Amino acid sequence: MGLRKILLLALLSLTAACGGAEPDISATAVDDGPAKPVALWSAEGGFVTATTNVLRPPRAVLYSDGLVIADARRRLKLTDAETSQTVASMEKYLTGRPPTAEPKPGAPMVTDVPATVLGVRGKDGKMSLVRVPALEQLKDYYPGELLAAKKLMEDLATRAAEKGADYVATRVRMVAEGAASAEGKPAPWPAGVPEPSGTVDPVWRKDLDGAAASALTKAVPAGQEYGRSLFRTGSGALFVISWRYLLPGE
Repeated sequence: MGLRKILLLALLSLTAACGGAEPDISATAVDDGPAKPVALWSAEGGFVTATTNVLRPPRAVLYSDGLVIADARRRLKLTDAETSQTVASMEKYLTGRPPTAEPKPGAPMVTDVPATVLGVRGKDGKMSLVRVPALEQLKDYYPGELLAAKKLMEDLATRAAEKGADYVATRVRMVAEGAASAEGKPAPWPAGVPEPSGTVDPVWRKDLDGAAASALTKAVPAGQEYGRSLFRTGSGALFVISWRYLLPGE
């Protein structure tokens, strides 16, 4: 139950105990609304394919209701106390940091590796993000708080992977990448799934829900990275289809 709802119930109880008039609940009820991300760990950039770049989900996201989603594949529910403690720790680690952290002088040049992105929603309701280039490779050149923030979120992802459940959703992100020279026998384009339109440069992306999302997840085998598979459109073009489940709010 959200904090505002708890306070509202306490107020209603106090009013009744004091013999006050019955309040107009329709005018005073408060809806906390959907859960929002309150802490996250993700990767950005690096030498990756266009498909990976478009589909790459956050490594771990913690929502205000305690839900943890790791790599858009596994989920775990934290207690209210664990959620509050995680947010408080992330605030301590990240508050006052610049949007992009810089390593200490003397750090070697590191290229083609993803940057680590760490975030926490502050008391003002705004999500503060800190981008840390080559954090793992240059860990000795960054403040220990940034490493601690990453480890905290990494541990949540590990817990979700080991003790959580599969994450599924009714909405998916689909990416089609041209594969004119691909080897193997392509399958006919899945019925009910939209075909790429316009210019595919370098990939074609579309978010699906309802029947189209269901048709895609049934037609493209799971268990491979993002469910990759080779298909031929009605016009004869070859594409590799990849997809992942969308997170709440995406």
